Amino acid sequence: MRNDLRGTPEYAAVEEHLRRAHEPAFGRPSALRELTASADGERVAACGVVLESLDAPPRTGIFVVEDGSLVERHPGEGSSLSPAYSPNGETLAFLSDRDGRGLFQAYLDDGAGEPTAVPPVPGSVEYLRWSPDSRRLLMGVADPGADRGVMQGSGTTASPADAAPAAWLPRVVSSDERAPGRSVWVHSLDTGATHRVPTEQNVWEADWCSPDRLVAIASPGPEEDEWYHAPMQLIQVETGATTEVYRSDVQLALPTGSPDGTRVAVIEGISSDRGLLAGALVVIDAQNAEVVEVPALDGDISHIAWIDDDRIGCFGVRRVESIAGVVDVTRAQCTELVTTTGSLGGSVLYPAGVVLSDDSVLSIQEAYDVPQRIVRTFREESVTLVAIDHDGTTYLRSKIGSAQVVHWDAPDGLEIDGILCLPEGEGPFPLVMHIHGGPVWAFRPTWAMSYPYVSLLVSRGYAVLSPNPRGSSGRGREFAAMVVGDMGGGDAEDLLAGVAAMVERGIADENRIGLIGGSYGGFMSSWLVTRDSIFAAAVPMSPVTDWYSQTLTSNIGVLRDIFLLADLESPGSHAHTRSPALNAAGVRTPCLNVAGALDLCTPPAQAEEFHRALTYHGVPSTLVIYPQEGHGVRLYPAVTDFLTRAGMWFEKYMPADPVRAVPGT
Repeated sequence: MRNDLRGTPEYAAVEEHLRRAHEPAFGRPSALRELTASADGERVAACGVVLESLDAPPRTGIFVVEDGSLVERHPGEGSSLSPAYSPNGETLAFLSDRDGRGLFQAYLDDGAGEPTAVPPVPGSVEYLRWSPDSRRLLMGVADPGADRGVMQGSGTTASPADAAPAAWLPRVVSSDERAPGRSVWVHSLDTGATHRVPTEQNVWEADWCSPDRLVAIASPGPEEDEWYHAPMQLIQVETGATTEVYRSDVQLALPTGSPDGTRVAVIEGISSDRGLLAGALVVIDAQNAEVVEVPALDGDISHIAWIDDDRIGCFGVRRVESIAGVVDVTRAQCTELVTTTGSLGGSVLYPAGVVLSDDSVLSIQEAYDVPQRIVRTFREESVTLVAIDHDGTTYLRSKIGSAQVVHWDAPDGLEIDGILCLPEGEGPFPLVMHIHGGPVWAFRPTWAMSYPYVSLLVSRGYAVLSPNPRGSSGRGREFAAMVVGDMGGGDAEDLLAGVAAMVERGIADENRIGLIGGSYGGFMSSWLVTRDSIFAAAVPMSPVTDWYSQTLTSNIGVLRDIFLLADLESPGSHAHTRSPALNAAGVRTPCLNVAGALDLCTPPAQAEEFHRALTYHGVPSTLVIYPQEGHGVRLYPAVTDFLTRAGMWFEKYMPADPVRAVPGT
């Protein structure tokens, strides 16, 4: 496979497909996330992803809903994101990197004119939180060069252009020097002053808990591994004094305080990636640190926000459903407000949205054949405020066939869910199994399944199965815990059983079965070909293939401790027996191994190890490393190139037209 595919018929075909899908929306939002609203729901805004062409990375902007349309606020250089209305609804805060790519700073928009820049802070602002009285703004700040997590695309945060080191200087990492980390800053609208909260803790995320203190997930050190054990703490804004209020044997995320500061809430669950957690709602008395017993939605909670001193708006996932509701802490009542077999939240990996004081729900809704729209739901009556529909979505809808939820039994009898996308026509089809990241995450029926290779494959006659094996979210902590210590065991059996079920039902052609997936999905795409010879082709992306080198070179080496319970120094542990590169002798499946050069989470050497192991054993293999990508392939035109290569790989080894199949594969 050549280095530059531009000018080839295959590249031109993919580019034309993408052009028809996206060109009608060039300059307009093609995807939405980070929905925010004033307390009365009268003002609504979101972050929109905007493509200007297929030759440049997308940008993001802040869009407000006006008369059924999305109107961009303050377009200009760079990207803007993380809109947040103040509790009194008077000011819209947001982040923008207009003064330096990747260096986000805070801005305030009162609707009267140009936004006001908050005094800049050293580093890049990652999130904003308003104080209950709307007079102060909390900013979570990453130092220049701080590691970015999996969900942020890996790599490191940007540095000012004038601070870039000389090109010849070495990279130096020393155990006796503190790595770049994360802090919190507070800006006062009354005085215009901005100051750093003087805590020595590395603050991963924080929110207000009364006017003079914060609730945070924080750890002594800034290394990415430390997040997995970080407790919830209260931090005094002026002094930085810290008090631990809750510690878990699993992970914590989205700490938030009630407006009166008497209680704090957090989501607790098993998580493989910072920024990707769904689990149980835990409420703590902020005075005595005692857990408050509260009911919760029947599902894994992924987003929470206090509505008032006693009520928490919640969003979550239940198997493949998205749910929203409200928990009344004082009355110990839980009310489910929205349930959909589609998806809530927009272009984020878990459900999210806004629950208003009248129990109406604002959310970005979508389904496999329904593009995103902002919807307000009240007592089972829904009103669409704005929809992203255009000629491109009409074209794509005509190409993506249909989707259905399917179930099958694992060898031990456990029922497993999946989303099956089918092209037009009669089966059996060539089938590509699409494996999600995590492992603790889950597929939901999003617009065209979100991943562009899914819609491309379906448009070419492939069926695509997106399974949620044991360890996936949406079925409670016990189900998620099944992957702990056994990754590559029972979950692999779930996936193999899914393939067998699709063949048995006449959906899949057993001679044309493929694999694709990123991160955990990349590990599984590499691992399954060592387990079974049924696969005709595989495309592992951002994989882990050697748990020894992964542990010692990744910034999230702790995953081995959580999901394999493997000691590197114990011969025959899962670190060896579950490493694809160390078990490649029996592989016969051609593999297209893909990685980003900037990936610190699953370094590109992981893909290269598997590629070299395969070629050593005479297996067709190609290694593709994108120089400007981190964890995954996210930016145009690299996306076009990757789609071309993946399509060519499946077409070569398991073509949609079986007459073109490669002999002996």
